[in-house]
Amino acid sequence: MDNVQPKIKHRPFCFSVKGHALTVTSMTFFIIAQAPEPYIVITGFEVTVILFFILLYILRLDRLMKWLFWPLLDIINSLVTTVFMLIVSVLALIPETTPLTVGGGVFALVTAVCCLADGALIYRKLLFNPSGPYQKKPVHEKKEVL
Repeated sequence: MDNVQPKIKHRPFCFSVKGHALTVTSMTFFIIAQAPEPYIVITGFEVTVILFFILLYILRLDRLMKWLFWPLLDIINSLVTTVFMLIVSVLALIPETTPLTVGGGVFALVTAVCCLADGALIYRKLLFNPSGPYQKKPVHEKKEVL
């Protein structure tokens, strides 16, 4: 009976705190405003990574590849997205440009805040509810057989 593990509730990647729609909106604003190419390329890269993760979780590949610790990968993705979108938003908001470029910069800034919050929430969840082989059990709970 000791081998029974509680069932872990998985929150779908599509419904995480990350700003999926915000990233797509930011990229759309940058494309319509004909902003500098790095803005479009970086937001396009982030949209591609988001689509990759959505496809990965829809196909349940995270359950097939158990050798990779997926929550840690989500945290790393959130932090990288935060850094990239923060840089893009600051670069888009500093010069006085078209209103669409400023709108894209604002959406990129909100995306960075959402991704930072998502990374922090996943980290807190890992601290309070570790799962799988990473769960530590206290030494004093071991039963000794005489």
